[in-house]
Amino acid sequence: MDEFRLDWERASRCGTSEAVLCEPKSPAQIDAIIAHAKALDRRLLLTRLGPRKFARLSAETRAALDYDESTRTAIVGELSAPSHVGRVAIVCGGTSDMPVAGEALRTLAFAGEGATLLADVGVAGLWRLMERLDDIRRHRVVIAVAGMEGALFSVLGGLVPCAVVAVPTSVGYGVSKGGRTALNAALASCASGLAVVNIDNGFGAAHAALRILGESAPAG
Repeated sequence: MDEFRLDWERASRCGTSEAVLCEPKSPAQIDAIIAHAKALDRRLLLTRLGPRKFARLSAETRAALDYDESTRTAIVGELSAPSHVGRVAIVCGGTSDMPVAGEALRTLAFAGEGATLLADVGVAGLWRLMERLDDIRRHRVVIAVAGMEGALFSVLGGLVPCAVVAVPTSVGYGVSKGGRTALNAALASCASGLAVVNIDNGFGAAHAALRILGESAPAG
């Protein structure tokens, strides 16, 4: 317990719940955190839990988790039916961006928000996006997930009336620079009012959407 202090009051104070970033933590630390949450009968979201580290957790810990390898997320406790559906759309440029889009989807699901995922609608085949535009416009918040040159952000920002949260991903060759080109494109977008989170930060985009909606996350 001396190594961590979980912020169980964050949901009531900020509207978004506590989460645990697993990437820099040891398996022993994660085991202890999950045991603590279970002892208090608390729900908890874990992010960036790669399959190798997951395999090194204790059997008891692994059994307690709803683990999704593709998004590197895990949930302690029940993932109940969503309280809200159809308010957030996650629009994904390409299949390679799906792990980041999935992290946003799982984060929203933990908070009781059932999002709509529209995959592989990047602007290189603009017809794919235009075919789904009416569906996208029905939502209150759009999370746009794209790598490469990040053109999806400005295109969506100029076509929909809802709030748009841009998530640049580290997908792309050479000068894409691990997502920096897409990040700079989002920051320099001519689409006014575009919100931008850090590279590959699906978790942050989901929490931005929740704050825009003004919904408090369910208590842990």
